[in-house]
Amino acid sequence: MMRGVALLGLGYVLSQFFRAFLAVLSPSLRVDLGATPEDLAFASGLWFFSFAAMQLPVGWALDTVGPRRTAASLLLIGGGGGAALFAVATQPLHINLAMVLIGIGCAPVLMGAYYIFAREFAPSRFVVLASVMVGIGTFGNLVASYPMAIAAETIGWRASLWGLCAITTLTAIGIWCVVRDPATPEGEQRGSLLGVFKIKALWFIFPIMSVSYAQVGALRGLWIGPYFEDVFGANAHQIGWATLLMGIAMVAGSLAYGPLDRFVGSTKWVIIGGTALNLLALIALVMFPDSGIILATALMAAIGLFGATYAVIIAHGRSFMPPQLIGRGMTLLNLCSIGGVGVAQFLSGRVYAVSQPAVTAQAPYVLIFTLFAALMAAGLFVYLFSRDAGE
Repeated sequence: MMRGVALLGLGYVLSQFFRAFLAVLSPSLRVDLGATPEDLAFASGLWFFSFAAMQLPVGWALDTVGPRRTAASLLLIGGGGGAALFAVATQPLHINLAMVLIGIGCAPVLMGAYYIFAREFAPSRFVVLASVMVGIGTFGNLVASYPMAIAAETIGWRASLWGLCAITTLTAIGIWCVVRDPATPEGEQRGSLLGVFKIKALWFIFPIMSVSYAQVGALRGLWIGPYFEDVFGANAHQIGWATLLMGIAMVAGSLAYGPLDRFVGSTKWVIIGGTALNLLALIALVMFPDSGIILATALMAAIGLFGATYAVIIAHGRSFMPPQLIGRGMTLLNLCSIGGVGVAQFLSGRVYAVSQPAVTAQAPYVLIFTLFAALMAAGLFVYLFSRDAGE
């Protein structure tokens, strides 16, 4: 079982990589394919939307055929095929199609692991296991930062994508061969999506789930690259270092939130505290957008650290779900999270477009940071009225 979880974890590392690697490739793709920041924001948004659109089918598949076949088949066809298409891209349209395929391929890997955790382990251990899985997966963010910039510079971005195609394909084959599906107790009642919507406690969690990762994913996945390039004149190496530090902060935050939940004794107030600090870092970016690359890097790292609440929010929602609704319930929460990033990317891309020509280099990014802060504040306000886990 744990070997299978480890392979799903590797699939999640790839998932984290694919949602973040456009930031460091933005200079190369602008030169080679004429892809603008708006084009890449659209492509990034397509990854998140295709990922989100697959969550309900994935939830059904997890509850019906299990995580092995669900994760292996989608990762092989979507992840491997999408990486191959990206490697031969000659225009932004090809990048869009590739990101859609990759989003579909990455959709089931984390939920497959979470499904196993929920079925095979006690609920009290779920938050720690979920946080560790996210922390491990977030190493994909690190690879998608400075190492990816070096690879693109050394062997070229096309050769790098062919290598990723091979790794993704082998991971999918490994999942098919090694993962074991959890047993379903005989006579267990079948769940439905309607049953998830009937859980009133989840309605106060859906909004924070939709915005908590939105600005982290959008900034790390794309905007940190054009922002540093346009405002500070940063090159690929500097962008790579900044994204690497933000990725390290995301790993640290993901690993810290699980134990912190047990230490504080309240899932709700851990999430509120982390979200509030995340919001303060966003507001600081709005107020001091051009105060230097060091401050900007520190604030991006703070957003990565305090914004790593994903696993704790999933665990909060999981605490209200009966066994027969685990697959559909967790994938619905994941749909909110990933769909929120897609919406944020599309909205931020439009904000960037309408702000052109910009009065100052930082003006479009101030508007984007303000958008993210407003969404975060709205989600936090609704979440204040939620029930704590176990109440």
